[in-house]
Amino acid sequence: MRALPVGDRALLVELATGDEAQALHAELLRRRAAGTLTVREVVPAARTVLLDGLEEPSRLAAQLADWTVPPVPPRAEEAIEIPVRYDGPDLAEVAALWGVAKDEVARIHSAAEFRVAFCGFAPGFGYLTGLPARYDVARRATPRTSVPAGSVALAGPYTGVYPRASPGGWQLIGTTDRVLWDHTRVPAALLAPGARVRFVAVGSV
Repeated sequence: MRALPVGDRALLVELATGDEAQALHAELLRRRAAGTLTVREVVPAARTVLLDGLEEPSRLAAQLADWTVPPVPPRAEEAIEIPVRYDGPDLAEVAALWGVAKDEVARIHSAAEFRVAFCGFAPGFGYLTGLPARYDVARRATPRTSVPAGSVALAGPYTGVYPRASPGGWQLIGTTDRVLWDHTRVPAALLAPGARVRFVAVGSV
């Protein structure tokens, strides 16, 4: 763990793995809720956590080395369910990479329980972890110029759902009608860091 100053009121904490970043994010939120940490924003990323609005960043940076950070605790709330038609244009390619039939991709993916590790790329886009490492797939060699909104996709260790049409290089395995970002909704984003997510297969492959 390494804490780097960002301006006068913030720290960027670098971690060795995504699991460590998620665990630290959860611990920081727990301490803020308990009143033992005063910080305005806690923003996780792939292997970092940004803390903004600190009174004494250097003091916290020195203390972090002595913290015991437990694994991410289970979330009590129900998982957000996202119905998916496993009909993506890259489904056959992903099945070949996994060494399974196309309908087995749907079974494996929908059987997993995911967690939102962090958000980024576009408003409402969550990077979800939950598939075993053997199912990691590389991004496409040539990104698409336009990926339809609602596309369910894989890249590396992550699953994501495109909240709106945009360029993208992830492997597309399905589509959903769930709205990931709605500026008239509170909160606007369906997914937030730490949330549990389940994909529910609908229709046939």
